[in-house]
Amino acid sequence: FSRHEFLGKGGFGEVYKGTLPKNIELREVAVKKVSHDGEQGMKQFVAEIVCMKSLKHRSLVPLLGYCRRKHELLLVSEYMPNGSLDDYLFNHDKPTLSWRRRFAILKDISLALNYIHTEADHVVIHRDIKSSNVMLDAEFNGRLGDFGMSRLYERGTDPTTTAAVGTVGYMAPELTTFGASTVTDVYAFGVFLLEVTCGRRPVELRVPVEKRFLIKWVCECWRGSSLLDAVDPKLTEFSSREVKRVLKIGLLCANLAPDARPSMEQVVQYLNGNLALPEFWPYSPGIGALTPTTLSPEQLSLESVSLSSSLCNTSMFITHTVLYGSG
Repeated sequence: FSRHEFLGKGGFGEVYKGTLPKNIELREVAVKKVSHDGEQGMKQFVAEIVCMKSLKHRSLVPLLGYCRRKHELLLVSEYMPNGSLDDYLFNHDKPTLSWRRRFAILKDISLALNYIHTEADHVVIHRDIKSSNVMLDAEFNGRLGDFGMSRLYERGTDPTTTAAVGTVGYMAPELTTFGASTVTDVYAFGVFLLEVTCGRRPVELRVPVEKRFLIKWVCECWRGSSLLDAVDPKLTEFSSREVKRVLKIGLLCANLAPDARPSMEQVVQYLNGNLALPEFWPYSPGIGALTPTTLSPEQLSLESVSLSSSLCNTSMFITHTVLYGSG
């Protein structure tokens, strides 16, 4: 690969398009050059290798190999020619994805999460679900990628992660006190459902106050008997029944109370219409609610940020979805 084939940059490094020798069937690859900034870069590098080495699912971006050379940490994955989903949601130079395609992508990612939570050899917590970590293959199928923050543990045991890691806006409120779990992934997936359906980031600071927090705004639309007002205005044709169901599933997954959130296995059935949603309303406890958490003053100046356990001792008190994540 070369610097001329730059694809993008995330919180832990840069990604380039590369090629493999001609005698290998899959020639085009994506090479992530992990930031070699000491312990954190190495942690991300090792986490992705450990979690991805045994995962095989059609809705995951497969890790093909890795390399450490000349103080560089390289991860080689299958190349996704259509880039990341957030580019199609927020880049006006890209064509608008139809509702049919968006709904299919949402189902793809729900299957990927159900797989890593319940079907893989170990339980894997992704910890950074968002549209910029969803890649699109040649047929615009959704593939969940970037497992650099993920953790895995044996079935039947409790996860040992206590750090509040993720992207603000997608982070479950209990992360700062109880750490990550499959239930915190479900919360992030709920925010992701709303993001894709509404074409809006979890938090937008440059809009009227009543619209700034996506979870709260969608719930307010429902309370006003105008849930479809939350739909991305770029969508001109869609199934009202499907859209309403997806928005309600998003609010259910992002319930303030962890015990009230569904499992990903249930979410898959909800999206497919094979299981009826439980009865709940926009005024039900925990629906459309936000809770405070802790951020340092420096992080308030960033548009995207990943939090670590060091945040638990900082002193700034704000709403946990005050910022959005990208990249």
